[in-house]
Amino acid sequence: MSKKLLVIGYVWPEPSTTAAGGRMQQLLEAFLNFGYQITFASTASKSEYSLDLEAMGVSKAAIQLNHSSFDDFVKELSPDLVLFDRFIVEEQFGWRVADFAPNALRMLNTEDLHSLRKAREEVHKKQLTFSISDWKNHPMTLREVASIYRCDLSLMISTYEMEILQQELHVPSNLLLYLPLMVDVSSISEVKSPPFETRNGFVSIGNGKHAPNVDAVKVLKHEIWPRIRQQLPNAEIHIYGAYLPQQVTEMHHPSSGFYIKGWAENVDAVFKNAKVLLAPIQFGAGIKGKLLDGLKTGTPSVTTSIGAEGMHGELPWNGTITDDWDEFAQAAVKLYQNQKLWENAQKQGFELLRAFYDKEIFQNQLKKQLQQVTQSLETHRQLNFMGRLLQHQTMASTKYMAKWIEEKNRK
Repeated sequence: MSKKLLVIGYVWPEPSTTAAGGRMQQLLEAFLNFGYQITFASTASKSEYSLDLEAMGVSKAAIQLNHSSFDDFVKELSPDLVLFDRFIVEEQFGWRVADFAPNALRMLNTEDLHSLRKAREEVHKKQLTFSISDWKNHPMTLREVASIYRCDLSLMISTYEMEILQQELHVPSNLLLYLPLMVDVSSISEVKSPPFETRNGFVSIGNGKHAPNVDAVKVLKHEIWPRIRQQLPNAEIHIYGAYLPQQVTEMHHPSSGFYIKGWAENVDAVFKNAKVLLAPIQFGAGIKGKLLDGLKTGTPSVTTSIGAEGMHGELPWNGTITDDWDEFAQAAVKLYQNQKLWENAQKQGFELLRAFYDKEIFQNQLKKQLQQVTQSLETHRQLNFMGRLLQHQTMASTKYMAKWIEEKNRK
């Protein structure tokens, strides 16, 4: 009899619009490969970009927030494993799963450390320099790390985030599993990637609902693109992304080569047509799907230290990393004009993929870790005293708040 996985999604996954959606699709595919019977549940509404879960063989369920109907639902389903998509979902449903499916392994998909992204955004808005203490002292960090402790295992997407959780906050390593965005490296071919001479223009991409992406477009428009056009007067940049706000669409300016294109149905095709990817990301967290797409399509990139954070270890980047906009523009122009430099950057990108993003390696590590934790789940939880304490204290308050809201909604 196959094991049952319940995924509680913050949203219905949209792989064509967000890296988070692509991440969830990868996790679902991994668990299907492991032989799990999967149910995906969410309180959110679907969109035109939502993944066709039923075509994958994944069952769907609509659930309600602060409603006891979920208790009956999870008790009847009796899952072996529950995956919370983001810590906010664990806050909302974790206590219900603990109460009504106590034997299920509870796993958190962090996507990225939301508290790190939020702390950096707030510091950036104040035009200050970020320090790790800004994150450690942020109230969202307390919530997010408490969620990590309450779960049996948390999936971390970035080596940097693994590092700060363990070194700065002393989170036990057995509660964390490094699992980046994964790539089928056997399907990546340097020979099949379009060569330098067939590519043209610059490209940038990012979902418009994500504040770091909107900020990056502003930087491109006002800081970087004017510098590039001074040296490449006929160059074009095409900017893609779903849900782009009006302040971005109004930046469309063909006479200066600045094109706002909107949602890209086929990101790989867009990237393979472009010569250089630009990603001037000033704040955020996790690893950046757009930069991984650049690696996969053999498209060299220029980005910032935060953009490339946790993505390349000690290996050289597939382009340039800089936080200075003059250097950023100069690096972009050099990559665009120098074929030998461009081809070397592309080669470094393929080496990064093989070294850090091999799907087969990471799927096997996930499967092995799940087996180990499942086989010793009671001992694993006994050793996690802080998790049990937080489950008892903070979840009790959340539980009774949820019950109060449910009673209030009945009136």
